[in-house]
Amino acid sequence: MASWARLVSRWRCLLRTARAAESPRGLSGRSSTPQGCRGFAPLALPPSRNDVLPWRLQAYRHVCVESCSPPGSAKDGSFSSPESNLPSAVKQEHAKAEALPDLNAKIPYEDWDDIPPSSALEEISEEEAVQIIAEPLLPLQSSTLRDYVDHSETLAKLVHLGVDLSQVEKRQKAGQLLLTLDFEKDIRKILLFLKDVGVEDNQLGPFLTKNPYILAEDLEALETRVAYLKSKKFGKAEIAQMVSRAPYLLLFSVERLDNRLGFFKNELGLSVKKTKNLVIRLPRLLTGKLEPVKENLQVCQIELGFQRNEIQEIVFKIPKILTASKKRLKQTFDYLHNIMGIPHHMLTRFPQVFNSKLLRIKERHMFLTFLGRAQYDPAQPSYISLDQLVSLPDEVFCTEIAKASIQDFEKFLKTL
Repeated sequence: MASWARLVSRWRCLLRTARAAESPRGLSGRSSTPQGCRGFAPLALPPSRNDVLPWRLQAYRHVCVESCSPPGSAKDGSFSSPESNLPSAVKQEHAKAEALPDLNAKIPYEDWDDIPPSSALEEISEEEAVQIIAEPLLPLQSSTLRDYVDHSETLAKLVHLGVDLSQVEKRQKAGQLLLTLDFEKDIRKILLFLKDVGVEDNQLGPFLTKNPYILAEDLEALETRVAYLKSKKFGKAEIAQMVSRAPYLLLFSVERLDNRLGFFKNELGLSVKKTKNLVIRLPRLLTGKLEPVKENLQVCQIELGFQRNEIQEIVFKIPKILTASKKRLKQTFDYLHNIMGIPHHMLTRFPQVFNSKLLRIKERHMFLTFLGRAQYDPAQPSYISLDQLVSLPDEVFCTEIAKASIQDFEKFLKTL
């Protein structure tokens, strides 16, 4: 009976110690060793509140192992379990301990979403750091689109299409424009429109290289401009030719296109049919600046001395004279008219001579003069037209016009 009393005293001592661990205030007013536990070594308190419950379980198991076998309480010699003789408070603590989850148990896969993500400040081993593959950073600023091709699906598809990004980036703000566009949303519809206009597939890349700004144009506005050209009796093939040869044509509004057509019709005094034929052959007349055109018209009339009707004929035959260099134009005319003695009406009949290089004209005229065959008057025998003078290859010119060999012509050129 005395041993059983000692056992109950031990349980009470453990219970008071556990309660003291839960309440800091209780510990501060008590001595480090409870009075009911005299003769026993003091128990070490757990370091934190979270360790109280496991510590209780450990203390409970420790007492159970060291306790003596309880005496029989039944007359038939049967032994009652020590747990059945525990105080009710200890039984409750024991029940809580049994309800604790196993910390070593594996977490089911469906509960992984509840696990908080690892911190960015968490330290990792060198082996884990080596396995990390970091993608190259997108440059915040660059002078070339080449640095962005690997990061932009739009640029990659444009390169595959044949667009020369090295030329595009030379145009003002063209590079920034391409970086803001989405291929599927912004570019695809423009490509389909250009194909419908008549631009060939193999010309889409070069076209966008010359005019990337069309990708930012409103599709409805582009369709309106094409409809205007059709209303002016331009055929589908003619519109395709004009758009391909003058990529900036469709950037001009309907009003501006109408003003350009009216300018050439009125300034040159051409008919509607001839005006249309003029811009089909040289569509950049509709997109270029008008100041050079006006200056060349004044040069032809004032400095070169052509009449208005002669200018009309010259321009209709060679539209490029409207955009030619004024200096070159005057030098060529000076040699043809003042050195070779070609009159205005002959130049009007063969204005193609203004498209030829002045050096070519000089070399052939001097060779004919050396041979005594420089005759440009159609009323005289052995007449040589200006077209024959500048358009034939050297071999044909020597054998049929100069009546000499190509070796003689080459030897003569060495004497110049």
